Amino acid sequence: MIKNYIKIAWRNLRSQKLFSVIKIGGFAFGIAVSLLIALFVQHELSYDKFYPDADQIYRLVGVAKQDNVIRKGISLPAPTGPTFKEEFAAIEATGRMLSNPLFGAGSNQLSTNDNPENFSDNGFTYVDQSLLDMLPLRTVFGSLAHALDEPNSIVITKSKAEKYFKGDPIGKIIYLNNDKDKPYKVNAVIEDVPSNSHLQGFDFFMTLSGIDFYPGEQQNWVASNYSTYIKVKKDTNTELLAQQLTKSYINDHYKPAAILAGMQINPVLNSAKLVLQPLTKIHLHSTDIKDYKIETQKRGDIKVVWIFAGIASFILLIAAINFINLSTANASTRAKEVGVRKTIGSSRKALINQFITESLLYSIISVLLGIAISFLLLPLFNNLADKTLYIPWNTWYFIPATLLTATGLGLLSGVYPAFFLSSFKPIAVLKGKVSPTSGSSNFRNGLVVFQFATSIMLIIGTLIINQQLNFILNKDVGFSRDQVLVLHGTSTLGNQAKVFKEELNTIPAVQTVAISDYIPVNIDGSKRNGNSFNLEGRQQEEAGKGGQFWVVDKDYINTFGLHLVAGRNFNMNMASDSAAVIVNQRMVQELGIKDPIGARITNGNTYTIIGVVEDFIFGSLREEGIDPLCMVIGGSNSLISVKIKPTNAAQTLRDITAIWDKFSPQQKIQYSFLDEGFASLYRDVQRTQEIFTAFAIITIFIACLGLFGLAAYTTAQRTKEIGVRKVLGASITGIIRLLSFGFLKLIVLALFIATPIAWWAMHTWLQDFNYRTEVKWWVFVLTGGISLSIAMGTICYHAIRTARMNPVNSLRDE
Repeated sequence: MIKNYIKIAWRNLRSQKLFSVIKIGGFAFGIAVSLLIALFVQHELSYDKFYPDADQIYRLVGVAKQDNVIRKGISLPAPTGPTFKEEFAAIEATGRMLSNPLFGAGSNQLSTNDNPENFSDNGFTYVDQSLLDMLPLRTVFGSLAHALDEPNSIVITKSKAEKYFKGDPIGKIIYLNNDKDKPYKVNAVIEDVPSNSHLQGFDFFMTLSGIDFYPGEQQNWVASNYSTYIKVKKDTNTELLAQQLTKSYINDHYKPAAILAGMQINPVLNSAKLVLQPLTKIHLHSTDIKDYKIETQKRGDIKVVWIFAGIASFILLIAAINFINLSTANASTRAKEVGVRKTIGSSRKALINQFITESLLYSIISVLLGIAISFLLLPLFNNLADKTLYIPWNTWYFIPATLLTATGLGLLSGVYPAFFLSSFKPIAVLKGKVSPTSGSSNFRNGLVVFQFATSIMLIIGTLIINQQLNFILNKDVGFSRDQVLVLHGTSTLGNQAKVFKEELNTIPAVQTVAISDYIPVNIDGSKRNGNSFNLEGRQQEEAGKGGQFWVVDKDYINTFGLHLVAGRNFNMNMASDSAAVIVNQRMVQELGIKDPIGARITNGNTYTIIGVVEDFIFGSLREEGIDPLCMVIGGSNSLISVKIKPTNAAQTLRDITAIWDKFSPQQKIQYSFLDEGFASLYRDVQRTQEIFTAFAIITIFIACLGLFGLAAYTTAQRTKEIGVRKVLGASITGIIRLLSFGFLKLIVLALFIATPIAWWAMHTWLQDFNYRTEVKWWVFVLTGGISLSIAMGTICYHAIRTARMNPVNSLRDE
């Protein structure tokens, strides 16, 4: 019987080629997209789970409420980890990481004792040996144990070892930024950090052994720069431990140190606490953590993961709906078959088995085809999602999961059609007294509404995400980011930086040049810091206000187009300007200064305010507000920014390169444009927009396949009715309207259902941005027009074809 079922199923598949293609094609595309998203979700959820004892490792996060906003950060004082290890028996180990470019992490110029040429590279970070012990990777050369015990030692990844050394690099020397007085010895080479580690992107692990970035830094409890990890003993009550750590940190260490330094205790500490963030949640649960350091590793977002998982489910469901709709609509061609089979003795059970077998055959073919499609689309999806996913052909679970998926989808999508088709009464069907589809029309209509409601929500999401992306990229951020060229790795110029700047100014197309690591866009190489500021004489009366302290040169304001609203710019001919600062409006507001010009502020050193610039956005547009900012004249030369004229940029680049080659022949010039760096900060938004667009197109395509098939059946069933209407004088336009109206009503209903849901979802998504666009009414009108146009275009092919048929052909048998 099973062989007979399969033979009949194959015969039906071949005899109805159009609808077999629609069923299988829609199902296959749904499966392919769902598989790609499943690979993405699985990869995101797998972060850091491969580390030994991952469930015992946590990162410390500081949480405080300031101005009714919950703020989180991972920067803690240097002695936090070692002190906690000594104080709390529940802590087995601690490890620290320092990734702030302010201290030489991030990007550096690298040369070796075998090759004096400087290469620009990134992925540098400082770590404790104990952190590598907690988060170990397989060693390629040398031994990871004790690799960072000695001062000036370094561990590098396999790919960097292959790039800079031939063979075993153990014992070889690395120099950073031409600093021959501080050679780093390679003590171990490890495998590249896996793509599902939150440390992915780091390639150079420099030791913290023997490090003191300034006198007393390793015992300083009021300066916070380190990420601190702890490993706790099994069955530790982490909530209780977090409370104990908070008390120790604030009451036993930070407050006494602050009082000793003559600082007022900030009231924010009353709500402050330390929380233990599980290692396996760092990647997906850190979007609300603010950190000034350059994020080498890529952050994920658990909300995006669940949104994509939901989209995959919806797409798969839509593909299954197509199968159900087309199967029940096809009942008119199978009704007499059912009647005949029942008349000659076939049981309902046998009919159900027959239809389930057909469904399984369709499902197996669709799954196999879907896997092939996903394999072909995987490179494109990896590019969109910025991943390196692969189909796990060799894993033990892939083939069983494939078979189980095919069987499950076949059963789920085939059960309703099987029971529906097998329920026909043979006598009524053979006499032509039963309309086989009438009982299922409401069910099918509901499924069509669901399909297009999902499609409409994705279209609305795509339009609003695109609108927000354009809003970000075109927002007035308060500084000029156009035609600004940023030269990287210029710290190797040393004391020649100013001479290099003077030569750049001789190029006719160069307008201004600024030497500073602190640039408005927080791109690779740009520095950020944190200082506490007070008005002079009020240090003992009130807590300091946190803000940025940037070292710039005299041409900084002109190069970046900042707007002075009071006072003047720096003047190098005035000796007093060495102790002068220019602040932003936010600093004036935070310190409560009524007349800022001439006011004196302190962050340990005292400065006189000579100018105030209009507030400009130098953080992320996701963050709350603008931080206070103080700019002072000084040397900070790993970045040089060049404002150029828009005419003949190619020639200007050649001129700049020629001067660079004269000053630094052993180092290739490296540059980027500031506007491109700004756009790269929001690559994740652009990536989300691209993926949503792709999903929306695929969802609409699958939904339209089903609508196309339903329209074909509907028009086929009404062929004789159309013939009678034409004989009685009905116009082609009227007939098209008649055939289309029912479907268009369903699309309009789907639009009314989808609109409020999409508005709520996108309104919620926009809350992640402090600077955001408004959800405009025209988005919903445009989406309605797009949806109706797509549906009308899908339906009209059959409607026009049927309306133009000669009525004689449809009525000749009457």
